[in-house]
Amino acid sequence: MVDKFVGTWKMVSSDNFDDYMKAIGVGFATRQVGNRTKPNLIVSVDDQGAVCLKSQSTFKTTEIKFKLNEPFDETTADDRKTRTVVTMENGKLVQKQSWDGKETNIEREIEDGKLIAKCIMGDVVAVRTYVKE
Repeated sequence: MVDKFVGTWKMVSSDNFDDYMKAIGVGFATRQVGNRTKPNLIVSVDDQGAVCLKSQSTFKTTEIKFKLNEPFDETTADDRKTRTVVTMENGKLVQKQSWDGKETNIEREIEDGKLIAKCIMGDVVAVRTYVKE
C-alpha cells in the first residue's frame, strides 16, 4: 500500500501553512523560514517493511523511520517532541502526532499523480502539494 508513495517528491504549492504552524504553536521566526522553505519529500521502504520519510531542504533535513501502526518518538522540524503513529486509512498515509495534550494529523494521499499532504490541527487545514521528480 505504501509503495505508491515511494519516490522523490518536489513541493509545488503550500496553502495556509502559516496558520497551521501558528495552530501547533510554532514561533514567528521559525514560521518565516517554514513559509519560505520548499522541501523535497523522499519516501522509501526498506526490506524489513520500515518506511522512511525524509524532508529535505536548504534549511533543514528531517527523517523519520517507522513501521505502520507502531507508535514511536519523533522530534519534528520545529523541535516538538511527539509520540507519533502512522497508519494507512483508505489509501491515505495518516501521521498522528501527540504532544503536551495536543494532537495534529498529517494525511498524505496520491491524487492525479500528485502527493497531497493535508496538515490538520483542529479546524485549521494546510494543503501542501508535491509532484514526483
